[in-house]
Amino acid sequence: MAVAEPHTPARRRALRADAIRNREAIVEAAAEVMAEQGAAVDVREIARRSGVGMGTLYRHFPKKEDLVRTVLDQGFSQWAESARQAAIEAEDPWAALTDFYRQALSGCAQHRAIMESFALTWTDPDPTGIPKLRAVLEELRIRAEGLLRPGVTTEDLVLLLISLGYAAQCTDADRPHLWNRVLQVSLDGLRAEHRDPLPES
Repeated sequence: MAVAEPHTPARRRALRADAIRNREAIVEAAAEVMAEQGAAVDVREIARRSGVGMGTLYRHFPKKEDLVRTVLDQGFSQWAESARQAAIEAEDPWAALTDFYRQALSGCAQHRAIMESFALTWTDPDPTGIPKLRAVLEELRIRAEGLLRPGVTTEDLVLLLISLGYAAQCTDADRPHLWNRVLQVSLDGLRAEHRDPLPES
């Protein structure tokens, strides 16, 4: 009869380290697959790429939704911060806004899950993604005050990014960076020299 190995402090530390590695491998594999396929991914493919069994995957994430939410929250935060860093490096306020949109839309074009996170967090009672995005765009809008046409709100800038993000995903495979043209047209429309009143929101 086999005798179970006692759970010494060293053994417990090893088990915890192994569990952490497995969880990180699962999240990393899920992020990779979701970037390619979106949230409608088969968890068996995630388990295969992560090198763990299905039992291990379900111990960490009992429901697929838990794993999807973890990946989207993590990916969204990294994406938003990357775009924000690109913007704050620009001293000119208009260049900062432009750089943010270009960096953000590049991410949207390459990762299907980012756009799906917009849909999940827009009406979520406990959202994480949209408020982070809104905070960045609020900061950029304030910096560009006087350069933006009267009446432009942070919500306008958020919705513009989401709209262009879907356009980027739809066109990037066949005509990469076609969204750059639409972005330029949109940004020109935001400039202060356009002073016609905007429609009521």
